[in-house]
Amino acid sequence: RYVVCNGDEGDPGAFMDRSIMEGDPHRMIEGMLIAAYAVGAQEGYIYVRAEYPLAIERLKLAIAQAEEAGFLGDNILGTDFCFRLHINRGAGAFVCGEGSALTASIEGKRGMPRVKPPRTVEHGLWEKPTVLNNVETYANVPMIIQRGAEWYRGIGTPESPGTKAFALTGNVCNTGLIEVPMGTPLRDIVFDVGGGIPNGKKFKAVQIGGPSGGCLSEKDLDRHMDFDSLTKIGAMIGSGGMVVMDEDTCMVEVARFFMSFTQRESCGKCVPCREGTQRMLEILERIVAGQGTMEDLDTLRDLADMIENTALCGLGKSAPKPVISTLNAFRDEYVAHIRDRRCPAGVCSKLRVYSIDPVKCKGCSKCARNCPASAIHGTLKSPYTIAQDACIRCGSCVEQCAFGAITVEK
Repeated sequence: RYVVCNGDEGDPGAFMDRSIMEGDPHRMIEGMLIAAYAVGAQEGYIYVRAEYPLAIERLKLAIAQAEEAGFLGDNILGTDFCFRLHINRGAGAFVCGEGSALTASIEGKRGMPRVKPPRTVEHGLWEKPTVLNNVETYANVPMIIQRGAEWYRGIGTPESPGTKAFALTGNVCNTGLIEVPMGTPLRDIVFDVGGGIPNGKKFKAVQIGGPSGGCLSEKDLDRHMDFDSLTKIGAMIGSGGMVVMDEDTCMVEVARFFMSFTQRESCGKCVPCREGTQRMLEILERIVAGQGTMEDLDTLRDLADMIENTALCGLGKSAPKPVISTLNAFRDEYVAHIRDRRCPAGVCSKLRVYSIDPVKCKGCSKCARNCPASAIHGTLKSPYTIAQDACIRCGSCVEQCAFGAITVEK
């Protein structure tokens, strides 16, 4: 029997587990010790993201201190209970955050999920029964043992007790790590804890749960942040990453960005995830380039339904969430990209139109000389013009012009 801690935390912008492993590793180790005692395990493994060298250093020190104090090793505190901890550095793959892929990586195999059942508790590490939880879960165990279950259930909601750590990032005044009771309204997190949106901008959305999570819009501001409330709308707390976005954010580009991440991180084992995410990414790339069609929106939904219902692991099943959630809440932005060939937020460079104001242009030719596509034509000391069919929308002309003669229509 084995006890394993998932400290991989591969989601962009998430650093909750890192703060515990670096700041209070003994609490997590104590939780693993209690789990090992409960199930009769003698070996434990902490799987840490390779990009967390300080966390690894602190964990090694904490393990050495625990061994020296007699809390780890053989015959702990004079009893017949023995337990040893080992540290494994992550393989640098997002998919290794999935339980069966993580245990395969510890065994020295390629980190790829397997079909379930059997579950990890039956056939986990080296095909033995394995208790596998994340850092935050183990770190909560000592406090629950010390203060009691009723104390813990007194925080949060009946179905989602306790607190949750979130990594609050993006377009919000107060970024950083926060801890709030489960069930706290999103509005309180963004505007009270987070201090609101900087520079007087309007709130637009929150990406929650990492790249495989969904986007919450303004109508969700009063929604409670707990497992059941988010599951009902197709979102999830996930790792606890929370990226706030303001009015200048293009939601189609957000969907494309997260789909690009999950597609690159797909292990490629199952066809729905390997091929389905690639097809969805291709469609999104066409849309942000102004080459999409209205039929693409139906295709995205069909692909998402197929992937969610047939992918092998949680990464594949949740990969379409950013696309579907933005399509549901911000369909008008998709339509603008397709029908009007316009990005309402002015973010998608392929949909920008560059032109030269003949009144401001001095005819210095600097923009033409530096245009990588040779799309700017004219004669010295006379206004230049941009050939729209040749323009690649790179913005080089804007950077080169010293007279502010280049206008950009978004």
